[in-house]
Amino acid sequence: QVQLVESGGGLVQAGGSLRLSCAASGRTFSTYAMAWFRQAPGKERESVAAIRRSGAITYYADSVKGRFTISRDNAKNTVYLQINSLKPEDTAVYYCAADQVAVGLNAEEYDYWGQGTQVTVSS
Repeated sequence: QVQLVESGGGLVQAGGSLRLSCAASGRTFSTYAMAWFRQAPGKERESVAAIRRSGAITYYADSVKGRFTISRDNAKNTVYLQINSLKPEDTAVYYCAADQVAVGLNAEEYDYWGQGTQVTVSS
């Protein structure tokens, strides 16, 4: 099993940037595909980005392509989400997820989830 703890959220003005981090427990982090999802108030959960175990392959939702970058540091058991050019519609709770079998952006494939970190973008 793996435990995930997100950090880095906060209140930021539109156009600003944030880097979210997700720290994973355990010594098998490199065997997990990792992903970020988000959920805005009153809306369904939305896929954001995913990264394969080696970090060589990434996936992005169309809504964030060009602004979001997912990366991982397997030596630090951490996955990151760099968010640039923030928009008010990016306001949501951002969740980190992990799974040893998942490949892309299907949330149903991810078994392990963090508690989330709030990102609020003011206009």
